[in-house]
Amino acid sequence: MSVAPAGVATAATEDHHHHPSNGMARLALGAIGVVFGDIGTSPLYAFRETFANPHHPLPVDAPHILGVISLIFWSMMIVVSVKYVSIIMRADNKGEGGSLALLALVSGQTKTRRWSRGIVLLGVFATALFYGDSMITPAVTVLSAVEGLAVAAPAFGSFVLPIAITILIVLFKIQRSGTERVGLFFGPVMLLYFTTIAVLGVMSFVQTPGILWALSPHYAVEFFFIDPLRGFLALGSVVLAVTGAEALYADMGHFGRRPIGLSWLCFVLPALMLNYMGQGALLFREGAAALESPFYMLAPDGLRLPLVILATAAAVIASQAVITGAFSVTQQAIQLGFMPRLRIEHTSAMTAGQIYIPLINWMLMVMVILLVLFFRSSSNLTSAYGIAVTGAMLIDTCLLGVALTRLWKWPLFAALPLLGLFFLVDGAYFFANLTKVPAGGWFPLLVGFIVFTFLTTWSTGRKLMIQRLREGAMPIRIFIDSAANAASRVSGTAIFMTSSPEGVPHALLHNLKHNKVLHERIILLTVKIVSQPYWPDHDRAKLDDLGHGFYRLVLRFGFMEEADVPAALKRVDMAGGAFKMMDTSFFLSRQTLLAAERPGMSVWREKLFSWMLRNAESAMEFFRLPTNRVVELGSQVEI
Repeated sequence: MSVAPAGVATAATEDHHHHPSNGMARLALGAIGVVFGDIGTSPLYAFRETFANPHHPLPVDAPHILGVISLIFWSMMIVVSVKYVSIIMRADNKGEGGSLALLALVSGQTKTRRWSRGIVLLGVFATALFYGDSMITPAVTVLSAVEGLAVAAPAFGSFVLPIAITILIVLFKIQRSGTERVGLFFGPVMLLYFTTIAVLGVMSFVQTPGILWALSPHYAVEFFFIDPLRGFLALGSVVLAVTGAEALYADMGHFGRRPIGLSWLCFVLPALMLNYMGQGALLFREGAAALESPFYMLAPDGLRLPLVILATAAAVIASQAVITGAFSVTQQAIQLGFMPRLRIEHTSAMTAGQIYIPLINWMLMVMVILLVLFFRSSSNLTSAYGIAVTGAMLIDTCLLGVALTRLWKWPLFAALPLLGLFFLVDGAYFFANLTKVPAGGWFPLLVGFIVFTFLTTWSTGRKLMIQRLREGAMPIRIFIDSAANAASRVSGTAIFMTSSPEGVPHALLHNLKHNKVLHERIILLTVKIVSQPYWPDHDRAKLDDLGHGFYRLVLRFGFMEEADVPAALKRVDMAGGAFKMMDTSFFLSRQTLLAAERPGMSVWREKLFSWMLRNAESAMEFFRLPTNRVVELGSQVEI
């Protein structure tokens, strides 16, 4: 799962994802530059690893070559063309895609059902697996591209690791400055890359035209009959050819379903298959000697070094999309209540969606470099690659089942055969990848379980904390009747931010207790993040006049939006007049958690939640509040 660098297609966000037909070509080019980077760089290693995997190598003969090419082609057709492009991309959440957007869309259909919690946990685990994938993708793509140097200029083979690590460090360091300018070059570079690999494939298979027979599904089936065990194990490498398929769905909000589908069917899919067939034809002619790097050996000697440079550029673009995707997924997880607030920097004044999250960036960089140093080659890294991707694909099929039956109301006789096919394919790939666990597949699973623990701990702890605060909250009507006339009133506006639109905020009680005064106008403000990506400005504020200068205000934001409270308040003028920031004070409550033996969470998770709360970004910075107008008041809560 990845999300496009914002700024590549700003029109998509400006009109809430209604893509004009006259911009189809531009959007399709943008999609080629960003969406297909991951799947587009798969020819660097996928075909090679299927035959050269040290744990289960395949004989380099006609049945196996034709069988592998057939498996790759039909995997692309079933998983990418049918499942993602034709069906899942129709399950958009107000134009947005991806596991969290799909989860937010279908979870509303299961609220009254006992298995609704299971659906939510599946979606959260798919998100957790994505972080493992976002660490492995830059490592394996950049390393496999730079390894071409050892083929083009063997004397420089010892420089592969230093060069790869240098490229990765530079890639992560430039994230702070944003990718808007770099993004302008993504489309043309990837267009050149796909054209080049297609031409190289054609140059090879015209010498061995018999490879075209591999497009028949009969050879994929025959592969399993003649060599069932190796056929099953080979699926763990064949699936590398479709890694990045979920990016088509995740990036739908930036480019639209039709431009992505058009780019895939008319350009990317043909280019990839021409290259894979060219690699297969090369193996027919040269046998195992070509297995060192069939991708680079397609090029004539004099063109291999330029191909290394082009492939490295494509690998950097693929990595960039995954890194940006990690930022976007993190923002969605924060807004939907699965992560604590983190510092989010906006790298473009023109495009709100272009963000940079320092903590995520540097954690990814450290993990990616450690992966390169630990595994040392793309062949070793591919053992770790695949489990996270196939796990997320399998979960997407589960969520699709809910969408088909509950959201779209498909009859079971139509939905079950289709879901059965997807579960069969995704399940086969997932279980084939489980055999890689001892050789490196444990890494994305470990990362997934750690991230899943953090996400669920934060979500559960946050709900418990809100529940405990509600238990001790005084009803607002009783407070107003007793305090409004008794306390002294001072001029100005006080905004008390509270997570619950009920009861009296703790900060208000503490302020009255210590300062003995109330402001003329008091706003009890709750920011709600809704389960759709964007919320219309004209309906953002909901106001209740409680009397005596008290107002209950709820501001709603979509999970893809920045919760900019001052900007939203400028549009509110029915709460006793317009807001003037110099006459307004924001009061925040900072909770200190005390772990206690109460039902809800085990003590170790309570301590973990408490640690996450202490290290979360302050509400002042997250909600863009003016720093010189904020007062924080502390309280203790037992969970």
